[in-house]
Amino acid sequence: MAVSFKDAMKAGYGLAEPAVVLGCPIDGSSVDADVRIQVAISMLNRHGLIAGATGTGKTKTLQAIAGELSKAGVPCLVADIKGDVSGMALPGDATNPKVIQRAGELKLDFVPAGHPVEFLSLSGKLGDQIRASVHSFGPLLLGRVLALNDTQTSVLSLVFKYCDDNQLALLDLKDLRTTLKFLGSDDARAALADYGGISPASLGVIGRSIITLEQQGADAFFGEPEFDVEDLLRTTADGQGIVSVLELSDVMDKPALFSTFMLWLLAQLYHVLPEVGDLAKPKLCFFFDEAHLLFDNASEALLEQIEQTVRLIRSKGVGIFFVTQTPTDVPSSVLAQLGNRVQHALRVFTPEDADNLRKTVRTFPITSYFDVGERLTTLGIGEALVTVLSPNGVPTPLAPTRVVPPDSSMAALPADQLAARIAAGALHSKYAQAIDPVSAHEIISARIDAAAAAASAAAVGAGSVGTAPVPGYGEPPAVVFGGPTPAQVRAQQRAAERAVTQARREAERDAREQARQAEAARKAEERARLQREREMAQIGNTVIRGVFGTLFGGSRRRR
Repeated sequence: MAVSFKDAMKAGYGLAEPAVVLGCPIDGSSVDADVRIQVAISMLNRHGLIAGATGTGKTKTLQAIAGELSKAGVPCLVADIKGDVSGMALPGDATNPKVIQRAGELKLDFVPAGHPVEFLSLSGKLGDQIRASVHSFGPLLLGRVLALNDTQTSVLSLVFKYCDDNQLALLDLKDLRTTLKFLGSDDARAALADYGGISPASLGVIGRSIITLEQQGADAFFGEPEFDVEDLLRTTADGQGIVSVLELSDVMDKPALFSTFMLWLLAQLYHVLPEVGDLAKPKLCFFFDEAHLLFDNASEALLEQIEQTVRLIRSKGVGIFFVTQTPTDVPSSVLAQLGNRVQHALRVFTPEDADNLRKTVRTFPITSYFDVGERLTTLGIGEALVTVLSPNGVPTPLAPTRVVPPDSSMAALPADQLAARIAAGALHSKYAQAIDPVSAHEIISARIDAAAAAASAAAVGAGSVGTAPVPGYGEPPAVVFGGPTPAQVRAQQRAAERAVTQARREAERDAREQARQAEAARKAEERARLQREREMAQIGNTVIRGVFGTLFGGSRRRR
């Protein structure tokens, strides 16, 4: 190994503060086990990227970093797409020949260890059920889940506005579906006049999209109790950070759902956490596997908000690591916010791959020790090019690195052990049972039932008026000398019919007025009760939704 290269590695990665060890530098085929490639824990809220082709070791690098952070007292959230990160709960296999070889190469004292893990799930099948209310999710993110276009998303925004103005809590998809059905009826035309009207066709598209989502089983995600992001920030009694593993293997066919949920989590964290500036260690590190799903088919407005969220959440003490195959999967505006990078091997089989390689090479710091493009295509499994931010904010030299193996199991947790750990988890009792409080569905259904009952009562009242006996009505009187002529009889009959019709109309009008008064009184009472019960929750959810709407709207308006 060249002396100058070794000296550069020592100078760039020598730290006098707590750090996460990533591995040791390699020069050609030789490893310098006396030098540690590492990143200061205090710099992990500068966000990062773990990239590389399939099978190059991205997930195990993620697992190793999360394990070291847990031991350092930093809670982590890991999106587990394939289900193999669940092994973090078990100690690694010290007899594995590859682990033994890697530990020997790096002069690493390998000590197998499991980590405190809580398992979460969007479906409730592979972990504790986590939910979000439709209201706090907001129209922008929900529109992405429902695959709505811009026009349909704007209509959905009007629906949310209507519910805000009328104290209709949108908690689950049933609430939203009932609201859409009501707003598409004739009874809602007057109520929607102040909102400029809503196209029934757009409401129909949204309603069908909701039904499709429900049929896929995604409706379990929306509702209460809503997940509290503070539960992601816990540590154990002995100071280890709890690793929250979000199991997503059973919802891989719904990428828009789980990627958008990640954005919702970021918005919640941004709202809940105070500004803290630079800390000795992050409050939370967030590992987003298959990050390209976050940006696929995202609108320009959504991409802008992702960029701003990534930039702003750093000051809340949260670090985000995007895990994907190539850096080009992540928009340039987001890549510009990242300070730490672990780049595993890239494979070049197509012209598109060659273009991605050239683009990737241009994003690395310049080095005179090796050809970056050649190195990227010749890295082995568990090897990567590393550059991070030093504690003074300067990027470290680009280091070919042989990465340390995770101390936890690299195999998925067996199904029976997973079920047992979920049942024994601290969050299980909090989120296992869904609740269904009074919300938009119940309120609107009650109003519709009341209106139907009033109409029925009016019809009965009108019928009784119509059957009252009227002299001379029903059959013509006998014609006697000096009596009315046939023309006069017909006139009397028409007058009697008009009298009956007028009486029926007056009865119906009186019934409608009584129903309106009763509904107004009931509505006032209902509003007062809802105001008392849900005022704080309503305000909180509105602010959270504003993170992806109002909070970032200012920047768009200023342009």
